[in-house]
Amino acid sequence: MLSSADPHSSAPGAAAHVEAARDELAAWPELRFDNSFARLPEGFYTRLAAVPLPDPRLVAVSPAALELLGLDPARAAEPEFAEVFAGNRPLAGAQPLAAVYSGHQFGVWAGQLGDGRALLLGEVAAPHGNLEIQLKGSGRTPYSRGADGRAVLRSSIREFLCSEAMAALGIPTTRALALVSAELPVFRETVETAAVLTRLSPSFVRFGSFEHFYAAGDVERLRLLADYVIAKFRPALAAEPDPYLALLRSAVHDTARLVARWQAVGFCHGVMNTDNMSVLGLTLDYGPFGFLDGFDRDHVCNHSDDTGRYSYAMQPRVAEWNCWCLGQALMPLVVACGDGADDARAVLAQWTGAFEAAHREAVRAKLGLALAHDEDAALIEALFERLHADRVDFTLFFRNLSRVHRHAAADGDDARACRDLVVDRDAFDAWLARYRRRLALEARSDDERAAAMNRLNPLYVLRNHLAEIAIRDARQGDFTEVARLLRVLQRPYDEQAGREAYAALPPDWASTLRLSCSS
Repeated sequence: MLSSADPHSSAPGAAAHVEAARDELAAWPELRFDNSFARLPEGFYTRLAAVPLPDPRLVAVSPAALELLGLDPARAAEPEFAEVFAGNRPLAGAQPLAAVYSGHQFGVWAGQLGDGRALLLGEVAAPHGNLEIQLKGSGRTPYSRGADGRAVLRSSIREFLCSEAMAALGIPTTRALALVSAELPVFRETVETAAVLTRLSPSFVRFGSFEHFYAAGDVERLRLLADYVIAKFRPALAAEPDPYLALLRSAVHDTARLVARWQAVGFCHGVMNTDNMSVLGLTLDYGPFGFLDGFDRDHVCNHSDDTGRYSYAMQPRVAEWNCWCLGQALMPLVVACGDGADDARAVLAQWTGAFEAAHREAVRAKLGLALAHDEDAALIEALFERLHADRVDFTLFFRNLSRVHRHAAADGDDARACRDLVVDRDAFDAWLARYRRRLALEARSDDERAAAMNRLNPLYVLRNHLAEIAIRDARQGDFTEVARLLRVLQRPYDEQAGREAYAALPPDWASTLRLSCSS
C-alpha cells in the first residue's frame, strides 16, 4: 500500500535539512569503493538515488559489521552516520543502483521483480574481502510495483538482529551494519514507523537474477552475469571444461550445506522464493523467519504460507527445487558449451547426497559423536521422532544434552535437564540408554565431548518473543533492548551471567505471535 504522506513533511524544516545534507558528499577515506556490479552494462540495474528520510535517528549498529568494513566505531557517534545510512547523504565513491531480477514465488513464476525497496550504494574494498553496501527501505525504485519502497521498524529490527545472530552461529549470511528510523508513517496492516536497514554482502546476486535473463531470452546478458559471478567470486571455475556447469555445481553444493546448517539450528526461513536465494549460498532476505521453540517438523513460521510450502521439514526439498530453477536458467550456457542437459541433471542430482551428508555430519556433531557408526542414522531418527512427538524445545534440549555422561550418574542428575523437557519420559529413557551405549564407543572423555558440544549447540538464539520485546520497546523510542539483545546473540555459545532469561523457555504468550510476508 502506498503511503500518502509527503516524505519530507513529518517535521518542520525537514525538507530543507535533507536537501542540504544531500548537497554534501560524505567523504570517508576508510571506504574505498570499487563498484564492480555497477560496471555491468545497461539492463542489469537502474541508477538512482535514495528517497530522503527526514530526521533519521540511529536505532542500532553492529560493531562486528563495522569491523568488516574497517570503519572506526567512533563513526557511529557522528550525526553524519545516520544521515549516510538513511540515504540522505551520498558517500563519496558510491554509485547507487537498484538491481533487476525475476523469480518463482511460492512455486509460481512471478516475472520481473527487482530491488523494490533496496538500493545498492556500492562495493567497498574491505579488509577481509570486498563487500557491497545496500540500503533496504530507502524508497521507491522502478521495481517497486506500486509500493512505497519503505521498510518498517518492526521487520527491520528482526532482520538486523537475525543477520548478526546467524553470523555468530557460523551460518553463511548477509550482514547488518546499521539501522535507522524516522517519524515517517508507513502503511501496512496498520500505520508503522519507517526504517532503513544497511546490509552487507559480497554480492546480492540471486537465483532470480539468472532467471530474469533466461525468461527474457537474453543469452548475452545471462552469459555476462555468469561470467561476472565466476570471475569475481568463483575464479577457480574458469579453468573447468564447462565453467557454467561448474557454477551450477558450486551453487548446488553451497546451498545444500547452507540448508543443512539451517536445519541443525532449527532455523526456518519462511520465504524461500528463488529471488530470495543467493547464488553464493548465503542466507538472504530475512522476512517472516523463526527459530523453532518446541520441535515440530511441520512448523510453518510464515502465516502467509497457507499450504506449508516453506515448513521446516520442506526446506531441503524446496531448496533443491530452487536449484533446478537455477539449472534451467543456466541451461542455454551449459548447452552452448557442449555438455548438454544430461550433465546438468547429473549435477542437480547431487543435491540429495550433498545435503544428507552435511546434515548427518552436523547432527552427529550436535550429539557429540566424533566417530561415524552404522547405527547413528537410526539413533538420530529415533531422537527426532521423540522431539517431534513431545514438542521438545529444540535449542535447550541439545544444549542440555552435553551434560549426559556415557555412564549414568547414580542419581540420574546428568540427564535431568533433558528429561524435564520431555513428556513421555519412559520413551525418552529408552532412547537415552541407546545414546549412552553409543557414547561408550567414543574415544573422547565426557568433559571433552561436552566442551565440543557446547561450542556448536547454542544457548541463545533469536526466539520470536525476544525480538518482540525489543520491538515493543523500540516503538516507544527505547532502543536499549535492541542493543542488549544484539550483544547476547553475538556470543550464542557462551553462558552469560545475568542473561539467563534470554535462554529460558518462551512464555505462553509467545505462541500467539504471528509473522507474515509483511513481517
